[in-house]
Amino acid sequence: MDYETMAASLEASGEYRILRKIRAKKEFSIPDGSSLRRGLFIDVETTGLSFIDDEIIELAMVPFSYGNEGKIFEIFEPYQSFQEPRKAIPAEITAITGINQNMVSGHRFDRELIKNYLAQADILIAHNAAFDRKFMEKLFEQACAKPWACSATQINWRTEGFEGTRLGYLVASAGFFYDRHRALNDCYAAIELLARPLPKSKLTALGVLLENARRPSWRIWASHAPFELKDKLRRRGYRWGSGENGGRRAWFIDVANEIKDLELKYLEDEIYGREPPIHIQRIDAYDRFSKRAE
Repeated sequence: MDYETMAASLEASGEYRILRKIRAKKEFSIPDGSSLRRGLFIDVETTGLSFIDDEIIELAMVPFSYGNEGKIFEIFEPYQSFQEPRKAIPAEITAITGINQNMVSGHRFDRELIKNYLAQADILIAHNAAFDRKFMEKLFEQACAKPWACSATQINWRTEGFEGTRLGYLVASAGFFYDRHRALNDCYAAIELLARPLPKSKLTALGVLLENARRPSWRIWASHAPFELKDKLRRRGYRWGSGENGGRRAWFIDVANEIKDLELKYLEDEIYGREPPIHIQRIDAYDRFSKRAE
């Protein structure tokens, strides 16, 4: 039965929308002789949200080659493994990920193989890199020395017509589905998304991601901002740093270099009414999403 013809017929009617299942690929495009780099998409499943107290229980990494403009070519042999944590997996984590204690019992990561994967990569990518990077850096020093990019936050999905940034939503909006909440499946789904042109700009998602990852930014911490102006800061795009795990306890925002001075002027005029008591950090892909940037 020719399912693709049936799907095309249904779509042509205007009454149906078809989602196609993502399957692991070996190749997206034939190498065209351009200079190639190696990306490594990483996804972790953990026992909780704290990189200090919780542990990785599943790790997947999928290496791929790409050109400087963001065209993806080949997909290489992936790595996927479980690791048994020191403490039992909480029931709520099993409910979310499907990973139970029996699945991880006796399993350990192949640390030397993982280090080799990390060493060969020119850039590490995750969907919510602020989460994955901290967990990876705790276990592997090679993850500290590499530039990172985030497919959730470093592409402006909303301006491209998407209403959210969750991977499952983005993939479904692009016309696909996959078995979610397993690390390897998440990697393949994200690479499929990055290989495709964005709906409005027509640029590949990876190309946009790389361009944004290469740009340095500034993190501005608005220390001791007046409590009564918290909603104003939130509307401006500031986020609250809770101070957990030794981080700063203050409102902060990340801005591009060209608007840094304008943001400082905004704080002086609209928030403090004087020279603001702030802390500023220059951040690039080598420190972005790391504990070092907090």
